[in-house]
Amino acid sequence: MKLRSLFIVLLAINLLSAYSQEPSKIKFGKITPADFEPKLYSVDSSANAVVIADIGYSEFEGNQKGSFSLVFKNFRRARILNKNGYDLADVTINIYDDGRMEEELLSLKAVTYNLENGKVVETKLDTKTGVFKDKINKNWSVKKFTFPNIKDGSIIEYEYKTKSDFKFNLQPWTFQGNYPRLWSEYNVSIPEFYYYVTLAQGYHPFFIKDRKERRDNFVYTDNSNIQTERESFSCSVADFRWAMKDVPALKEESFTSTLKNHVAKLEFQLAEYRAPFVPKPVMGSWTSACEDMLKDESFGLQLTKDNGWLNDVMDEATGGSKNELEKAQRIYCYLRDNMTCTNHNRVFAEKNLRTVLKSRNGSEAEINLLLTAMLKKADLNAEPVILSTRDHGYAYAMYPLIDRFNYVISKLRIGDKEYFLDASQPRMGFGRLGYECYNGHARVVNPEATPVEFVSDSLTESKITSVFIINDEKGDFSGSIQQTPGYFESNSIRDRIKEKGRENFFNEYKKGWTGEVEMEKENIDSLNKYDFPVAIKYDFKMKMDKEDILYFNPMFIEGIKENPFKSAQRFYPVEMPYAVDETYLLRLDVPKGYVVDEMPKQLMLKLNEENDGIFEYRITESNGIISMRSRLRISRAYFLPEEYEMLREFFNYVVKKHNEQIVFKKKS
Repeated sequence: MKLRSLFIVLLAINLLSAYSQEPSKIKFGKITPADFEPKLYSVDSSANAVVIADIGYSEFEGNQKGSFSLVFKNFRRARILNKNGYDLADVTINIYDDGRMEEELLSLKAVTYNLENGKVVETKLDTKTGVFKDKINKNWSVKKFTFPNIKDGSIIEYEYKTKSDFKFNLQPWTFQGNYPRLWSEYNVSIPEFYYYVTLAQGYHPFFIKDRKERRDNFVYTDNSNIQTERESFSCSVADFRWAMKDVPALKEESFTSTLKNHVAKLEFQLAEYRAPFVPKPVMGSWTSACEDMLKDESFGLQLTKDNGWLNDVMDEATGGSKNELEKAQRIYCYLRDNMTCTNHNRVFAEKNLRTVLKSRNGSEAEINLLLTAMLKKADLNAEPVILSTRDHGYAYAMYPLIDRFNYVISKLRIGDKEYFLDASQPRMGFGRLGYECYNGHARVVNPEATPVEFVSDSLTESKITSVFIINDEKGDFSGSIQQTPGYFESNSIRDRIKEKGRENFFNEYKKGWTGEVEMEKENIDSLNKYDFPVAIKYDFKMKMDKEDILYFNPMFIEGIKENPFKSAQRFYPVEMPYAVDETYLLRLDVPKGYVVDEMPKQLMLKLNEENDGIFEYRITESNGIISMRSRLRISRAYFLPEEYEMLREFFNYVVKKHNEQIVFKKKS
């Protein structure tokens, strides 16, 4: 997390600095034929569409409920260059609803512009018939529309205004997206009686980052009483302006947890009410947040309250246990092997734990809260842990933002050793977590609110492959392969075999071969020993061509065929799920009647001076036997953008060597 903290910057609003005041001159409806002239844009000459300007405003105004409302305005202009950019014409506007009141869409206008015979032709959206509402969940819905008369080269622009009485819902702003943005700007005016924490992330620099102070008059009324009360006062207001220019599109690259972690954006969290309101904190502390969760019926209260019903299963789950560790292992395996997880994206339970046990299914939160309750019932030291999975995005250690978390596991302490458990994952070993859980900050939900860090750098996926090949009596190759994949690859193999069977697994395995090959004596050990990796073994026969020249790749069916880092540059970190250590060993007879004509050169390569990675490629021939060893070790999983070129070049060498071949020449 130390490296990530360089890029996920948490800023209090009063620390923002100013260094530019250049205004935006783009106005709604001001379209000329010259705006259609660019066919390419320098920010990205291959773009299918480009956002020309995206400008937002958020401010507070007094309402008739004795408080203040948030007013948000958004103007956007974009150019659609070809049909692959048509999706930019689909627009959604988020609307929040707490069941008692709902945010309002106060106004909306949207226009498509096309250049026809040298003249700009407008097609306006009919907002009465062309806007639709979809309910997403109990709190969120969207107003959505599609621009009319879209063609290659169309310019589209919209402008809308919303009003919200939810002070916690100060609109976030995203400077970056699927298409490049020439100008992206957000203006926020915050009166001194509200204090927000600003969460900023991304790697593109601000062109403008400005704060100015002024005084303003505020008026609000209260119609809740028989007699309307009107209040007015003057206070300080902070005007913030952020802008970026020529922001490239953020594209999915290999080894990315989620683009949500890296897109340039600002988010706001209401932290405190100040005078003229009664001053009080809103965000609270981690200890208070965990205290609330422990008292919540949907979380901590079920761990110990009225759980006598667990007595019915404890004997079955723990029977024959000789010590605390064995008792914990039996409880864990009992739930893992008897429960079906219906959702891996929850923090709070939606059913009571008794119902979860009886129905034998539930979300990962429900199953692991039940696991924690059973461990505690067995007098073991167990506590729930909340975390955010890789595809959900980073969670923040500094602020107790519970909505940043989406997963629950259980922490067990026996003596001086800690175990982290996830019984929602079938075939997961005791004390193991899926690599998707290794996403940085997590929090033990206990009175101390103990922080935990799950970093992918702490995981190493080790793999060993041994290949033994000899000449048979027909002059063909016969041999054997033994392979021990890493733990996560082993789990993937278990899942595939569970789903499609062992025969299908080996048939798919065989497709990786070239030439005429027969496999026999296929076997997989430790398939049901979930605490260990599997072991794959099989024999094979390979019919050899009898050409004058034979080519043979010593990496056989292993090896890296192409560089996973294809882009010339990368604007955000490389996030591998784990470090790797792969060793490949080969013992090969020179084919009968042939001699070695060419053989790959040996290579020993370091990733960097810190020895964060090595690539070893050693190959020799002696008395008709070729011995070869390849080892690839990357001891880190996380690399900064400025390290990308180093990593890419390193893998270029690996791919090149793994694709080199031995050349055999027939004896003359």
